[in-house]
Amino acid sequence: MYSPTQQFLIYSGLFFAALVFSLLINSVFMRFARTLGMRDEEQTLIRWSSTAKPSLGGITFYILFLACFSLYGLLFPGQSAEALRPDLLGLLGATSLGFLMGLADDAYNTRPLLKLLVQLSCGGILIATGSCIDLFEANWLNRLLTLFWVVGMMNSINMLDNMDGITTSVSIAVLIAGAMSILVIGPSDPVYMVLIVGTMASLTGFLFFNWNPSRMFMGDTGSQFLGVLLAFVGIRFFWNAPSIEGRWEVGRQLMSALIVFLLPIVDTTVVTINRLLKGRSPFVGGRDHTTHHLSYAGYSDGQVALVFIGLSLVHVFLTFVMCRYIRVWTNLYTMLFSGYALALFLTLFILTKRTHPPAKS
Repeated sequence: MYSPTQQFLIYSGLFFAALVFSLLINSVFMRFARTLGMRDEEQTLIRWSSTAKPSLGGITFYILFLACFSLYGLLFPGQSAEALRPDLLGLLGATSLGFLMGLADDAYNTRPLLKLLVQLSCGGILIATGSCIDLFEANWLNRLLTLFWVVGMMNSINMLDNMDGITTSVSIAVLIAGAMSILVIGPSDPVYMVLIVGTMASLTGFLFFNWNPSRMFMGDTGSQFLGVLLAFVGIRFFWNAPSIEGRWEVGRQLMSALIVFLLPIVDTTVVTINRLLKGRSPFVGGRDHTTHHLSYAGYSDGQVALVFIGLSLVHVFLTFVMCRYIRVWTNLYTMLFSGYALALFLTLFILTKRTHPPAKS
């Protein structure tokens, strides 16, 4: 077994190797592939960017994710059987299914009903292989909540991918929070850390091409893959995480998952409410997300991304405090963290009511 210093060096080496690979393969994609994910003009895809760009980032995510699965046995000899656990095989199957559905959507613009069925299947795979939220005594309620969580997260991450650098930055922050939870609560599981570190590196390399003005999108290929992966991270390290003292506390579990994923949850909720109030389907795209309204308020695209990065770092810090320093959870903490979440929701909701797209000339 490696010492903590040796593990740190292994994870650092993995991160920088995966980062270089991500930069390299995305550069190759930019040079040789410029059509995947570029829809025809008559198709009803609404993007913030007015320029068609290749949606190839998700392919890099998936390649590096598979590479990390393969490299785990080399980085930690004698523990290769860990990667064959049912929960990890379920994660591999669910992310692969999400990736393939996203790839098909980027290429052929699949029907919403088919996407929903695939998303439910991803949730079913995770449940069948042991990755199920454990919050209620009734198992059927836990399974129903898990399906809702997986489908909701896949759609939230997809909907948040509406402006340069937003989803990439928020996803990196969620993975940082997941790694922090592993290190703080323990015991550290190397296979999870390898997957998280590798995915963070691939996202960081992609961010170089996705920062405004972006040269590449992640597309549904990336957002659907990330949706499944982040949903799994939420289940394993927040919904089902005990306190540092080893206690299971429903309030802590609920609040930690809410705070870590607050930005995609708030954006999706605000957009859904506004569209329903206007008699529109929440599943039809539009330039009415919270990110867009920050732009209408006068922020540049880069500044909007920085706002979301800042909020994401605040949420990582709050999660760290929640995991490391709150020994016994009380209703007071539930009220404080719920109050913060509600304040952020109301702030962004009011913003969407006070700002409007510039009038067309």
